[in-house]
Amino acid sequence: MASTAVQLLGFLLCFLGLVGTLITTILPHWRRTAHVGTNILTAVSYLKGLWMECVWHSTGIYQCQVYRSLLALPRDLQAARALMVVSCLLSGAACANAVVGMQCTRCAKGTAAKTACAALGGALFLLAGLLCLVAVSWTTHDVVQNFYNPLLPSGMKFEIGQALYLGFIASALSLIGGTLLCLGPKASCEPEALERGPGRKAAHPRG
Repeated sequence: MASTAVQLLGFLLCFLGLVGTLITTILPHWRRTAHVGTNILTAVSYLKGLWMECVWHSTGIYQCQVYRSLLALPRDLQAARALMVVSCLLSGAACANAVVGMQCTRCAKGTAAKTACAALGGALFLLAGLLCLVAVSWTTHDVVQNFYNPLLPSGMKFEIGQALYLGFIASALSLIGGTLLCLGPKASCEPEALERGPGRKAAHPRG
């Protein structure tokens, strides 16, 4: 029962990490205008994400435009795109494997493949969390470095957007949940082995 609870907790954390990773990938709030210098009093804010850039007016109107050219994008943005997309795909595959491998589901019940699926799902979630963490950490470092660059005009400086904070949380959830999924199946197999062992030994004298 304890191992099943660990698996359920791990899967819940991983699922929340999957949702957070998807939202982080889609949202344009990776970079937002830094209100410093001449930008302190402004009615317009700029947001930049992986797929689009948006303009927010003080009247509450959003105007977004998708990046038209892939080759014209900075290499760090292209790398962040690739990392986040792969992270989402791995999280989806990990979720499917985890559902099959969990002790509370009937898929492949009583087979060694069930334990392997749970461990594989946990490992994929760990890898997905690492990729997401690398992408958001890399972008955060770039934003902070440019913000404190004295040679860069204040109008070209950005601050850390909300999507990056969400990305850190999502990666942490995936890493913690993936670890629990990897540890859960091992803990659940030991009690079964202890229970079946004496029963089999006692059956031989009767025969």
